[in-house]
Amino acid sequence: MNTTTKYNQPIYAMMVAIGICHLINDTMQSVVPAMFPLLVDNLGLTFTQLGLISFVLNMFASVLQPVVGFITDKKPMPFALPIGMVSSFIGVAMLIVASSYWMILIAVLFLGLGSAVFHPEGSRVSYMAAGTKRGLAQSIYQVGGNSGQALAPLISAFILLPFGMKGASIVLALSAIGIVMLTKIAKWYKEQLEAEKLSKVKRQLISSLPPLTKKQVSIALLLLFIIIFARSFYTTNITSFYVFYLAETYGLTITVGQIFIFIFMACGVVGTFFGGPLSDCIGRKNVILLSVVAPMPFCLILPYVPLWLVPVLLIIIGTLIMISFSVTVVYAQELVPSKIGTMAGLTVGLSFGMGAIGAIATGKLIDLYGITPTIIGVSCLSVLLLVAFLLPKDKAANAEA
Repeated sequence: MNTTTKYNQPIYAMMVAIGICHLINDTMQSVVPAMFPLLVDNLGLTFTQLGLISFVLNMFASVLQPVVGFITDKKPMPFALPIGMVSSFIGVAMLIVASSYWMILIAVLFLGLGSAVFHPEGSRVSYMAAGTKRGLAQSIYQVGGNSGQALAPLISAFILLPFGMKGASIVLALSAIGIVMLTKIAKWYKEQLEAEKLSKVKRQLISSLPPLTKKQVSIALLLLFIIIFARSFYTTNITSFYVFYLAETYGLTITVGQIFIFIFMACGVVGTFFGGPLSDCIGRKNVILLSVVAPMPFCLILPYVPLWLVPVLLIIIGTLIMISFSVTVVYAQELVPSKIGTMAGLTVGLSFGMGAIGAIATGKLIDLYGITPTIIGVSCLSVLLLVAFLLPKDKAANAEA
């Protein structure tokens, strides 16, 4: 087996391992939105302040992710992975003992830094383990992260609300496991780099897209970022504030409302998993279009339906809108195949960044106009997703084999 053929062989154990670490990393971050109801009750924070907390966490992570990706594209840093999780560990530990708003903001800075370091290098490990199964590998990786985020409402309902912030100590135990796992993954990563250097054969990402000019690539990336913006703004609105809409409009308790949010996020995990392999079969753009067109009418009618229909629509929207989550990362990497880490940092980082902007904007709008008009207004953002029709057409990855 020559070196090029070897690089085309999927390494499933490593795909799963980095996916589990992604789950742990994002579970640590999920403590932040999970504690929002507790902060409202205990510290009397406004929705604007909650939005600012989410903004600091997500924006700090999003701004640094492409920077880390750009640096590591030039000089990979395997052991940045466990170091990033140590930073997140410090952030969660500070949250547990935080007694003031400013201490919470400092804690989420550490969490944001940990996320910024982890995601580009984690995505690179996924790529290195993928072989010809890029869509599947990215789906496994992103399913880990989305599963961690989906735990947020359960952490809130069954750990933080009954036991307070001390209940988050269980997340610290998970992070210790993650640090150990990432140290072992970093050693494998380093060995792969050394083997590649010795063989003098570089890994090459074979794009499923036709040859494009620099202008066409730039336009395609802009369209992709608009899609990520609309998707992230909408999903952040659901995961951070929809629970308050459920309480005000339908009279649900926060605990029951958090279960509704978990349903939405859990279905997003399912959609994320199937999106990558599906894109290997029918093409990246086709999957992105499916995630745009299919859920849009349900997004628009969600604020108006009776309670019994709410979980049904959340299942449909959560599954369909997140089918493209891992696919947008792979699509961006295939647009610029020489910048694997940078594109991962930009796309995933942009998701965090747009979520941050969405959180602070939505929080301010709720304080000014109330929960119901804001939820209705944000639901209309899904129309922006239609720009996906303008993306360059690609061919199915399986057709390359």
